[in-house]
Amino acid sequence: MANGILAAILSFFIPGLGQAYAGDIKKGIIFFIVLIVLILLGTVIFRSWIISIINIAFSLYAAYDAYQMAQ
Repeated sequence: MANGILAAILSFFIPGLGQAYAGDIKKGIIFFIVLIVLILLGTVIFRSWIISIINIAFSLYAAYDAYQMAQ
């Protein structure tokens, strides 16, 4: 059984890692790919603070999702 708080912390810093830790590897890979796309959009195309806010919101959602999965 996975620890919910550890899964949330892992997923906040690297979205997808907490999902993989909680047992859903496929969902973890999808979250990680979304993170890579957001980083690429932020650095290559937009270069704005909006992408940073979206990235933080996505990290918070990933942490919440990993916590719920581990419970």
